[in-house]
Amino acid sequence: MDYTKKVIYQSNYWYNDGLAKANIRDLSGALNSLRRSLQFNRDNIAARNLLGLVYYGRGEIVEALVEWVLSKNIQREDNIAGYFIKQIQQDTAKLRLTNQAIKKYNISIEYAKQDAEDMALIQLNQAIKEHPDFVKAHQLLALLYMNAGDLKKATKHVRIARALDKTDEITLRYAHELDEIKKEQERPNPMAKLGKNKNGTISYKVGNDTIIQPAPATFKDGNGRYTVLNIVIGVALGVAVMMFLIMPATLSGKQAALNKEMLSFSDRIAVQEAQISALKKELEKYQASEEPVAKEAAETGDDVRNYYETIDTVYTHWQNSDMSDADLLTELLKIKPDSLGTSARAKYDEVSADVFSRQLPKISEQAKSSYDSGNFEEAIGLLTQVVGMDKSYEDAMYYYMLGKAYESANNKDQAKAIYQDLVKNYAESAGGKEAATSLEGLKE
Repeated sequence: MDYTKKVIYQSNYWYNDGLAKANIRDLSGALNSLRRSLQFNRDNIAARNLLGLVYYGRGEIVEALVEWVLSKNIQREDNIAGYFIKQIQQDTAKLRLTNQAIKKYNISIEYAKQDAEDMALIQLNQAIKEHPDFVKAHQLLALLYMNAGDLKKATKHVRIARALDKTDEITLRYAHELDEIKKEQERPNPMAKLGKNKNGTISYKVGNDTIIQPAPATFKDGNGRYTVLNIVIGVALGVAVMMFLIMPATLSGKQAALNKEMLSFSDRIAVQEAQISALKKELEKYQASEEPVAKEAAETGDDVRNYYETIDTVYTHWQNSDMSDADLLTELLKIKPDSLGTSARAKYDEVSADVFSRQLPKISEQAKSSYDSGNFEEAIGLLTQVVGMDKSYEDAMYYYMLGKAYESANNKDQAKAIYQDLVKNYAESAGGKEAATSLEGLKE
């Protein structure tokens, strides 16, 4: 068996192990096995998709999406990862709630670090309400309740976390700690009181020994009566002094302190009402601006995803030599290379270097011919392709020519934008110097 087959065999072995553990809800064990599988073969699609499902089962949707996107990039066709991604994207409400739950979990960690455990508990309870399968949130809730001494609620959240992932080390450790605390509370007191005997003595149990406390002595008939009478008179006099001399002064001082505290509370309430009013206004402003921002972010995400899909398609056709240079160029010019990751950018650079080297001289010559003949609409289309391949081509003169073509077509705004870009970024080039002169002409 050669080395490659051994690696694939090991990867499949750990995938099967991870699958078996996932089937019995041993998600932590499944995570370890599937990571081992991918260490041997990072292109094991089944292992990567299952790893995403395990993350999803633990409530870690972001990590799940990362694995499925990687899987889709490795194998674009016949890959169930595409179905998983689509299902999550379609359920935007759940995705939004999950995102909010993760934010609240992170905030609760900061509160816990600052010993603001009450605030942390509020955030975590909201997080699990929005995202009930979030294992880490249940674990942190259990820890905080244990620290607060509320063993009933701590036990509840440990059980939920254990139901979601049976072998998570943190959950098991918390369960063990709860068992130890309960055993400690149930342990009997070594000095247990046995009871009072008929003769007035009291018995205590210390280990295996029984200790008997003698009965208290009683008063004698004569002296006892006078002693009791003196005590009663003393108590009555003490109560009278307290009622008529001490209590009025004490009550007056307490009333003054209470009035002062009420004023302080009134000031605080006024400040908080002002803060709440300001926050409401800020929230309204945020809600008004949230929709276009969210839309723009979604459009940007779609664009980037399209760039990745396009470069993969172009790269495959380029390797197979089954697409013309003109078609390859059209697809390449749709991509913003700065938005690509390392591997995708490497593919783009490899294909574009080859295609541009053949197409740039050819199309630039056609563009100049159209421009010289006064066919500015056609020249604009061709010059746009030239600039898309290289703005600085021929000392940026073709970029400048594109601005002149727009100016000649009576599109002054577009021409001005090109001249300004040339002056700003290509000032020392021939095109930049010509653009500075043309820009002054437009101002006149």
